[in-house]
Amino acid sequence: MPTRKAQKELRARHRPRSIAIVGNAPDMGDQAGRIDAADWVVRFNNASGFGGRAGGRVTHLALVNHGGQMREWLTDPGFLDRPFVSGAQTFVFPFARKAEPVEHQGEDGRDWTDEAETLLRPVGAPVEILPPSVRREAAALLGRAPATNPVPSTGFLVALHLVRRFGGTATIDVHGFGFEGWEGHAWARERQWFEAMTAGGFLRVHPLDRAFAA
Repeated sequence: MPTRKAQKELRARHRPRSIAIVGNAPDMGDQAGRIDAADWVVRFNNASGFGGRAGGRVTHLALVNHGGQMREWLTDPGFLDRPFVSGAQTFVFPFARKAEPVEHQGEDGRDWTDEAETLLRPVGAPVEILPPSVRREAAALLGRAPATNPVPSTGFLVALHLVRRFGGTATIDVHGFGFEGWEGHAWARERQWFEAMTAGGFLRVHPLDRAFAA
């Protein structure tokens, strides 16, 4: 018979009342207490700030499963020993499997989903792949500027998915989002979406603290 604490944790895992979405911006102030108090703590990729001012809990770790970053992790013998990896309760892949053969995918867009699932299996945590509808909705929201086709960031895709599932029923706090980085993402448009969701009461974006900039 599970203990009362275990039962509470199980309920929180499936029906969160509070969610902390934690980005990797280096200039995030000390939010450890607020982040770790959430039912779900969602982190991304290399989880910058983990164990310090970004807190030390992780229930969901989103790992980009296409492209060069996953290829690097697959060749890193110490990847599973990272505390935020070994401590994750669920892994989230933002991109669906590709139907076309590997040789047609290109290095930047290579689908490593199968290899990543094999890599993570020893952790014993389930892997969830976001449904293709999330990517389609993200593309529609971001639109297409002339001669461009922006790739939604992992943070945007996961936040969109969580708002669609829990917006209005759970408190969603967003920490450590700087809306800058790789030029292939439509950062300005993503920021506009987060601002619109904040105005609508679906989530709260906590501002960065430039005093902590690296």
